[in-house]
Amino acid sequence: MKNSSTIQNTLDNSRILMFILIVFILFAVYIVRLYGLQILDYVQFLGQSENNRTITVNLPAQRGIIYDRNGVVLARNVPSYNIVITQAYMPDDAGAVSNIIQGLSELTGVPVNKGEITPENPFVPCISDHGIAQIVEYGATSEPYQPVRVVCNVTREQALIVEENKGRWPGVSVETVPLRDYPTGVLTSDIIGFLGPIPDISKDYYEGLGFLSNRDKVGYAGIEYSFQTELGGTNGKRVLVRDVAGQQLQDIEPPVQPIPGKNLRLTIDTRLQEAATAILKDELDTWNQFIGSLSMTSGVVAAINPKTGEILALVSYPSYENNRLTRIIPPYYYKQLLQDSTEPLRNHAVYAELPAGSVFKLVTATGALNEGVVTPDQIIKTPGKLVIQEKSFFVNAPNTSREFVDWVYKTLGIEGFKQLNIVGCIANSSNVCFYKLGGGYQDEINPGLGICRLGTYARALGYGTQPGIELPETANGLIPDPDWKRLNQGQSWTIGDTYIMSVGQGYALATPLQVLMSAATIANNGKLMEPTLLKEVLDGDGNVIQPFTPKLRWDLTKDPVIDIYAQNSIRGCQPTGEKKTVQPWVFDIVKQGMRQAVVEGTLKAIFQDVNIAAAGKTGTAEYCDKYAQQKDLCKPGNWPTHAWTVAFAPYNDPEIAVVAFVYNGREGSTVAGPIVRRVLQAYFELKTIDSGSSAVLP
Repeated sequence: MKNSSTIQNTLDNSRILMFILIVFILFAVYIVRLYGLQILDYVQFLGQSENNRTITVNLPAQRGIIYDRNGVVLARNVPSYNIVITQAYMPDDAGAVSNIIQGLSELTGVPVNKGEITPENPFVPCISDHGIAQIVEYGATSEPYQPVRVVCNVTREQALIVEENKGRWPGVSVETVPLRDYPTGVLTSDIIGFLGPIPDISKDYYEGLGFLSNRDKVGYAGIEYSFQTELGGTNGKRVLVRDVAGQQLQDIEPPVQPIPGKNLRLTIDTRLQEAATAILKDELDTWNQFIGSLSMTSGVVAAINPKTGEILALVSYPSYENNRLTRIIPPYYYKQLLQDSTEPLRNHAVYAELPAGSVFKLVTATGALNEGVVTPDQIIKTPGKLVIQEKSFFVNAPNTSREFVDWVYKTLGIEGFKQLNIVGCIANSSNVCFYKLGGGYQDEINPGLGICRLGTYARALGYGTQPGIELPETANGLIPDPDWKRLNQGQSWTIGDTYIMSVGQGYALATPLQVLMSAATIANNGKLMEPTLLKEVLDGDGNVIQPFTPKLRWDLTKDPVIDIYAQNSIRGCQPTGEKKTVQPWVFDIVKQGMRQAVVEGTLKAIFQDVNIAAAGKTGTAEYCDKYAQQKDLCKPGNWPTHAWTVAFAPYNDPEIAVVAFVYNGREGSTVAGPIVRRVLQAYFELKTIDSGSSAVLP
């Protein structure tokens, strides 16, 4: 009997050990990985799981409403209708879906098929150009339970048709969202401004405040921009559970309701704003027709209550239609506004820096009287022209002869006003008189006010600094001094520079609002009130939560804000550190001169037979900007001119001051003067209407 054969192990022991080691390593890797996932990264993945399971819905806050001083709505929220599709609620039958898409296409004009959605051509609700079928497919492949906007800003009639067809068009609905509306439109657009999407540069800031960058809009200009915090409110939120398809199931936290924005009541009287706009446009049209060309292209009218600083009207013409910018900002329209040489997107009442011309003489008169350069009764010789030897404030500068003429000599050929006191100088706007007051003249006026003191009185009356009004892009203007000229022009300051600045020419620049503030301060006996557009802040129920309080910047008769400079310094303006006030009688004399301008001076013809006790000052300012240069208008000795007039009324108890500026308006009294007169008349007519009486105008 033979022995049984046995199975022999032919595997090498090293191979078995290697296999066991590999299996062990694999199990070790899996165990370590599971430990990391289950233990070390537990918190992280739990958070991701919660994020996948929950969704936070941002609830938009209602933006505040803006009213004028009489309750007229200037900005409000109106419903806007978007047609949306929730793909999860659409029928499973492809034919039924096709019928829905075809019906929507016929209703809205959006094609059935157009442009595949790709990374290069992404879908952006309300902006990108795709067909309805592509939008439905996008909804199915992203979040089927989330509404996707097919077309935005449809008419109310289209929205009603969708609602009527809910039974036939399952999954199709109307989304109602608030849209900003400006009932007064272009009339107040320079004041109110408009909204736009959150800029990329401000995205982190606004998202930190709870806004959504792809939905919410913020102020881009005007009051909408300046009071974004008050008007914008605070968004709310809901935290909900959702399933894997994105369907929202239930709240897991108590909802945080949005807080509506506050409402604002402005100081503007829309009726006066409308009247001032119509008056300005009428005067421009009349003069352009008379001239036979589009010569006078733009202008400003502003009105203020001198006692409180309330802005009653603020017209910058031409302007823009802010209602055209509410849904989206059309590129073609925005480009058109940017390329317009009149810069309609700018509020020129606070932005434009212009030569003030003779309205600046109010500064020279105030300073000369207060500094004792001239007395109220002193007689000043006022020939048609002066010839002086210019002397620089700096050493080694040569003397040169220079001729300075009066406006009556230049325009009428009259040999000046012969002689005038300070009241007559203001009333007749004598250039020669103010040349002497500003820069001095021989032994008659020695010394003159000088550039250093002239500058400090200009700043005291509101020039050379931002006015403080609640609008963006407000300009400082320019009150130059010898240091400024040396640094910016590379030249020495001369007596001639002081002469021409004394009449509002040369390097000095001002905004229309600054000119208005200077006259309002004089009308208010030296009290410079902070100009404001905000009267009250209201809650949603109309209750006043921030009442109006006038802000006094300073009282020149009590607050020592006038800097005293060392005189005749070859180093320019050297402050001594001393300050002074303005004597009250100084403003009385200046106001007498302005009143005399209406009764017997440059405004006599304009205010003749007008039953308004007004006081005013005209201005005709030479200029040579880039537009004048392009048209070859800057002829030596015959530059083009802007037109200015500023006035207040009633004379004995001023309650309104008005400034009018017309670009390339030629002569102040004949072009800007009638605008101011008509605006004053409109104001007192409205006042009479409001009082319900037939009282005689002041």
